[in-house]
Amino acid sequence: MRGRVLIVAGSDSGGGAGIQADIKTVTALGGYAMTAITALTAQNTLGVHGVMQVPPEFLRLQIECVLADLGADAFKTGMLDTPEIIATTADCLRKWPDVKLVIDPVMVAKGGQWLMQTAAIAEMKRHLLPLASLLTPNLPEAEVLCGMRIESEDDMRRAADALLTLGVPAVLLKGGHLPGDEVVDLLATETKCESFSAPRIHTRHTHGTGCTLASAIATGIAQGMDLRAAVVRARDYVRLAIETAPGYGAGAGPLNHAVTLPPER
Repeated sequence: MRGRVLIVAGSDSGGGAGIQADIKTVTALGGYAMTAITALTAQNTLGVHGVMQVPPEFLRLQIECVLADLGADAFKTGMLDTPEIIATTADCLRKWPDVKLVIDPVMVAKGGQWLMQTAAIAEMKRHLLPLASLLTPNLPEAEVLCGMRIESEDDMRRAADALLTLGVPAVLLKGGHLPGDEVVDLLATETKCESFSAPRIHTRHTHGTGCTLASAIATGIAQGMDLRAAVVRARDYVRLAIETAPGYGAGAGPLNHAVTLPPER
């Protein structure tokens, strides 16, 4: 077990996304997962049926007591639903400037339910994004953050450039929402934009892919991998987890987080 990852995110009672997916992912890739829960959700593969917020001061207590004792090699954030939760998270994490932060800007659940207050978006852009080492939005999230429509790979490149102006040094823009038989993701920094493509896997069992990918990248970073290598391994892991999904639930089903990559990964 190598690489301590502190995850600040919401709980998914269905086990496919959120904190549950994060813990499974970090563990599957040989890391050590720690958590600070921002909200409780009542959900399954058909959707989110309720949300209970965690008081910001209790979130602070979770983060601070974990870091004071166990420390961390990487941070990952997921569902941060209110301005107060984002402000508290940012205030805690900025005290650890040498620990790299992967931000998955969770806004909408797979079933379409909105998971972030509108005011929280401005708070994220103002206080949390400048702390990030990597931002991992899907296309709808990127459209909200950069204020433009994304309908092609060329649009993705322009959006990635726009996202970099928000203070993040690197963006992994996920292209799964574009139509077509190939899925293209872009890894953009100030000096380079690299595309990764793979055949689309036609399945409804994709719940938690964003949480899983971001946590897999954070695990790689915590284990000393460079950013590109961490992204490559994480994409391979997510793809294999989708291909071997157990088929549970009547809606958007969970991935197979217990999948094992070949030794070279």
